Amino acid sequence: MSTPFYNRVQKLRKQYPQSRSAVLPALRLAQEEHGGWLPSEALREVADALDETPAYVVSIASFYDMLNLEPVGRHLVEVCTNLSCALAGAQSVLDGFAGELGVRPGGTTEDGVVTLRAIECAGGCGHAPVVIVDGAYREPVQAKDVSAIVEELRAFD
Repeated sequence: MSTPFYNRVQKLRKQYPQSRSAVLPALRLAQEEHGGWLPSEALREVADALDETPAYVVSIASFYDMLNLEPVGRHLVEVCTNLSCALAGAQSVLDGFAGELGVRPGGTTEDGVVTLRAIECAGGCGHAPVVIVDGAYREPVQAKDVSAIVEELRAFD
């Protein structure tokens, strides 16, 4: 484990009355340091820095959509498929991205540029359907908007 990472986690840890409460921000930090995902060594680093078991850390990491346990592309497109978004056309948006990118939800384009994911809830029910592109909310997104979003992503690479 790198000393700077350990020190940053310790700083996070001090912000909480119980150190295990720092697991989520520590996982976010580890994900940033590991290129957008959490390999097993990152999970171990978080567990060691917080004096927790790896099983506890994995249980948290596997619960949250915003934590990636597998490598992701340089760009991450997440389509909310919860009830409000589903009723507003999320499936056609998800299908549009799948068609434009040539991948199914959960997959990454062959060139490693874009990962497409269906997520349970983005918390933007009032502006459904919601798409999160590289952490930035786009709302509402319709199927007709998909081509322009994909074109924008490709322009950055």
